[in-house]
Amino acid sequence: MLQKNVDITHLTTFGVPVKAKYFATFSTIDELQKLLKEATDKELLILGGGSNVLFTKDFNGIVLQNKIQGIEVVEENKDEIILKVGAGENWHQFVQYTMQNNWGGIENLSLIPGSVGASPMQNIGAYGVEIKDVFVSLEALEIATGKLRVFQHEECEFGYRESIFKRTLKRKYIITSVNYRLTKTHKVNTSYGAIEKELERRNITNPTIQDVGEAVIAIRQEKLPDPKEVGSGGSFFKNPIIPISLFKEIKQNFGNIPFYPIDDKVVKVPAGWLIDNAGWKGKRFGNYGVYDKQALVLVNYDNASGEDIYKLSQKIINDIKNKYNITLEREVNIIS
Repeated sequence: MLQKNVDITHLTTFGVPVKAKYFATFSTIDELQKLLKEATDKELLILGGGSNVLFTKDFNGIVLQNKIQGIEVVEENKDEIILKVGAGENWHQFVQYTMQNNWGGIENLSLIPGSVGASPMQNIGAYGVEIKDVFVSLEALEIATGKLRVFQHEECEFGYRESIFKRTLKRKYIITSVNYRLTKTHKVNTSYGAIEKELERRNITNPTIQDVGEAVIAIRQEKLPDPKEVGSGGSFFKNPIIPISLFKEIKQNFGNIPFYPIDDKVVKVPAGWLIDNAGWKGKRFGNYGVYDKQALVLVNYDNASGEDIYKLSQKIINDIKNKYNITLEREVNIIS
């Protein structure tokens, strides 16, 4: 049943004050289908863990929170296992569950806030791993018809921090479950320097997936705020992918700029470095600002408005464009 005029501030990790004109939760596909029949003429927003969304004003429509749970084995052999996971499951708790069972593939994605359903939508990634690397398929309900559809890997059109669900199918489907292929015989990914340094600090030379997961957790806890203490949406901007020609121009002026080669035409540069080097890291504007340990993160210190944080992000985008001729893209979903 839809509730009216509900305060949903506590359902987002940014914690900016926001109300939904209508709100409900659903734990089954049947409940979701019934709710959609009530929502035919109203704007609809699906909320998972609320970690990648910034409201700039109250939402004059229906917010539905996905709480579909469950983890079940679809297929299994001596080398790998395929799991079907409810979209409402907490992502980090799911990662912990896989490591406890010694199933590998997503340990590098430890401590990412949010829900399982958001993982393919965003193609979440960290420390050399992306969801597309372990993704098999997903089940989603079409909002217009209430019918379920299975999307295979190639149909999701994964890109850097995006998928078809953020483009042509945005707000047309609701993800209800996701299938992942995980390993039983592991090849750990420690290619990112931060992981190597953390393992070295722990005197670990032959790391297990659990070692890698614990290292990632330690790294993230060191540089990212706890949303229970300081409101944030995690990384606010995507790392830009730019032509090598532009990178060479920037390098002439900023010789120490880090980069990650993509191919012979483009490179990826860290947005956090660009923002830090431009002097934004740690800047505070009353009750909001840029986190002092990670320039990629915008924070709500105390009851800041979503509009304030959005305007800050625009100032940063404008400044980075002026300084480096690079246009940053927001990773956080802006609801205005």
